[in-house]
Amino acid sequence: MVKRIGTLRNRTRQKFTKDSNCKGKISMTDYFQEFKDGDKVVLKTESAVQKGMYHPRFYGKVGTIIGKEGRCYRINIVDIHKSKTLIVHPVHLKRLQ
Repeated sequence: MVKRIGTLRNRTRQKFTKDSNCKGKISMTDYFQEFKDGDKVVLKTESAVQKGMYHPRFYGKVGTIIGKEGRCYRINIVDIHKSKTLIVHPVHLKRLQ
């Protein structure tokens, strides 16, 4: 059996880096933002917060809010042809304009 090498954040140096003007403390409005069921959101990781982070393969995907679970939200996304549910902290979500 093949042994898995590395963790979820392995080989994500470019994906999780921030611009020089975005470094520093995170925005409290992003941390405590509220969503309603049916809202469209984009999965964008806030690398300063590891809590409620999803797997990096879903970075940049668009999903729909289907409910709330504690402080996090349940997001329904379509990965290739399957519908998947992720539990994501609101700091990692951006509202689709």
